[in-house]
Amino acid sequence: MALTHFDGDGHAHMVDVSDKDITARIATAENHIKMHRETFDIITEGRAKKGDVLGVARLAGIMAAKRTSDLIPLCHPLPITKVSVDLTPDPELPGIRIVATVKTTGQTGVEMEALTAASVAALTVYDMCKAVDKNMEINGLHVTLKDGGKSGRYVAT
Repeated sequence: MALTHFDGDGHAHMVDVSDKDITARIATAENHIKMHRETFDIITEGRAKKGDVLGVARLAGIMAAKRTSDLIPLCHPLPITKVSVDLTPDPELPGIRIVATVKTTGQTGVEMEALTAASVAALTVYDMCKAVDKNMEINGLHVTLKDGGKSGRYVAT
């Protein structure tokens, strides 16, 4: 299978999607951020000095999905129809599990938008809590669902 973002001479280029069908498309990406128990408690008890960590991270993820083509050089700007970013505290990590889902009706998929949303949400948690825990780890970023378009449905196993 050939990489689509390179032409016959090996030069990077933006893929021409003009001949693709316009279809409903969805993608979901997940990751998590691990932290010290004390940091987890600060977040879940609403004691962060910078404010509502999960609320701000949710908004940051949504905004990031809408700006993906500004960040990733060969991404198409897309008419995003829905973005959801769910941040769930997990005391077993301890940390926050993040699930980002993006929808569009268009000629190319939204996997990069979902990955960007999940990434920026985790980075925002880090930014808001780094004063108390510089040892946080962001892990496990991956696409868990992609549907729509010619290649059809993908569900991570």
